[in-house]
Amino acid sequence: MKRRQHRTTAALLAAVSALAPGAAPASAAVTRIAGTGRVVTAGTPLNARSGPSASSPRTATINNGATVSIACRVAGEFIRGTVRNTGYWDRLVDDSFVSDAYVRRRDFPIPACTTTTPAPAATGAWMLPVTAGLVSGFRTTSRPAHDGVDLGASRYTPIRAAAAGRVVKVVCNVSAGTCDVDGSLRITGCGWYVEILHAGDIVTRYCHMVRRPSVTVGQSVARGAILGYVGTSGNSSGPHLHFEVHTGNPATSANAIDPIPFMRTHGLFIG
Repeated sequence: MKRRQHRTTAALLAAVSALAPGAAPASAAVTRIAGTGRVVTAGTPLNARSGPSASSPRTATINNGATVSIACRVAGEFIRGTVRNTGYWDRLVDDSFVSDAYVRRRDFPIPACTTTTPAPAATGAWMLPVTAGLVSGFRTTSRPAHDGVDLGASRYTPIRAAAAGRVVKVVCNVSAGTCDVDGSLRITGCGWYVEILHAGDIVTRYCHMVRRPSVTVGQSVARGAILGYVGTSGNSSGPHLHFEVHTGNPATSANAIDPIPFMRTHGLFIG
């Protein structure tokens, strides 16, 4: 029996074929196959990456014409490819990602992947919106008008509702241009952001999303619902989540409070 299982696993890994010389070897992190596809590029090898974006570290290169085994798919960076234009990325059996824009496949159903990042901590009715370290604190000496905390999550990390509530704002907030591009320190505003009204008139705000949020005003959301994805729109020097907590609705600078002690009262720690 063990020998048969070994052969089965080996066969699955072999389905990710024709890796270019010097490519990283596949691992058996994901073994369930939804189907296979063929890489179609302009002739150059396709980069396999550690996450669903062109900025994620490259883990391997896959030759044009090679067959890949697809485990599931996930929403990520929008890519204009040789096969299609899409924001979906295919997670392969070796736990790497390739843009579905360069994969020709039959129309078999591809299941959605589970989250590609560790699930944020949760206790009771509340949870952390992302799993990431603290980059900048609340109203520090150098940033006295900073009404929230910055959490250093990478681009396309899912941003989750910290508690159940109702969406009260979905806003593009920039002093110039559009929220659909990376921001900079030269402009002001929170970029794409969402506000949720929770029980007790508590409002949470989630800023600098990579694209239009995944929720709409008036929508009820459960704790942990994906609101959007980390980006760097608005007044931002790099991908992160700016997270605010307010003790009233509408949320203003006057009712902003430090999210760190607030979350600590719910058994959650930002640091």
